[in-house]
Amino acid sequence: MGQVNDPNTPSGHETDPGDPLGNPLAAFAALRTDAGLALLDEVRDVQPAQELAAATRLRREHPAPLVSAALAQARLRQRAAAKFGARDAARMFFTPNGVEQSTRASVAAHRAESFKTLGVRSLADLCCGIGGDAIALARAGISVLAVDRDPLTCAVARANAEALGLAELIEVREADVTEVDTSAYDAVFVDPARRGGRGRIFDPEAYSPPLSWAVAAALDAPRAALKIAPGIPHEAVPAEAAAEWISDGGDVKEAVLWFGTDAPASHRATLLPGGASLWSSLDAMLPDPPVRPVGRYLYEPDGAVIRAHLVAEVAARVEGGLIDETIAYVTSDALHPTPYAVAYEITDQLPFGVKKLKALLREREVGILTVKKRGSAVEPEELRRKVKPQGKNSATVFMTRVAGAPTMLIGHPVG
Repeated sequence: MGQVNDPNTPSGHETDPGDPLGNPLAAFAALRTDAGLALLDEVRDVQPAQELAAATRLRREHPAPLVSAALAQARLRQRAAAKFGARDAARMFFTPNGVEQSTRASVAAHRAESFKTLGVRSLADLCCGIGGDAIALARAGISVLAVDRDPLTCAVARANAEALGLAELIEVREADVTEVDTSAYDAVFVDPARRGGRGRIFDPEAYSPPLSWAVAAALDAPRAALKIAPGIPHEAVPAEAAAEWISDGGDVKEAVLWFGTDAPASHRATLLPGGASLWSSLDAMLPDPPVRPVGRYLYEPDGAVIRAHLVAEVAARVEGGLIDETIAYVTSDALHPTPYAVAYEITDQLPFGVKKLKALLREREVGILTVKKRGSAVEPEELRRKVKPQGKNSATVFMTRVAGAPTMLIGHPVG
């Protein structure tokens, strides 16, 4: 998750420097005492609207900083359930940055299984954050050295390993990752920080640590993986790496650069939770599909497929072409089920026009309208307000371009 100090206290509130619990580490340690754990259990289901009343009541019996820390931790656990599952999140500990930047459990498990398949039995997890990847690796039977330089982050990672019964497989070390000797490990995993004080960092050399350092560390290891932003320019991918883009539930989550896998330089799209994987070596990637008229079916490739530049491979599988040379929609006259794209049956093709769309939807009694756009400046919510869909039926409208012309395609998902 990168080497960035978490500026947020566990409580999420300003603290009194004279209070021993005003120190973030002390406040976190207090949460792990019997009294702190009991308080965490008591506030587990407190919702944001109930926090003020709960805090007022609990401060009659507990120190105010501890109550604030417990309520903030409960809030973080509620947020983390989407990434880690309710069962694990209820037992784990988090920081605000940790919830935001940690790897989703399903993605971490996929990567851990990939390392296991490669024969990795020990791994140095550099920039471990709160330990999300270390947990998945340990559950795959891999011994992990988890390294981060932030004291609070290390304390949280250590607590998570203990809370989930994985402490024997996870050693947490507070250190600068650039100074750690990883030669004794089968593999290295690096997750540089891609956020700063002003938000996301788009320059890979501004990562912490920089991508160039991470690549050098990967090349020194027998096997390695680097987690990077999915929007990384393809020209920034090292020639020695196999690049994998991963989506979960249709949302692109991250990209990974793999080293030492004995695979040729390649691009891969992996779709979770099913695990379907589409790949091509760089020297065998297909040219862009031809542009053709809209057929009976429209295919919307998964975001990981688009990021990996594998749309042409999907087009070949469905015997289709592009609706526009700059738009990643594939069209075909035949239905070819594929895990790499969602298929829609197209019923209407109209030049862009709100009045035309409104009249067609009224005629079709469409009350549930899904608006998708690619290559259009129209905002879905604005369009939905203007057409005011009413009726018992549903439809999907694609605001896009067909052979360069602004176009509306109306249809519905197949299957």
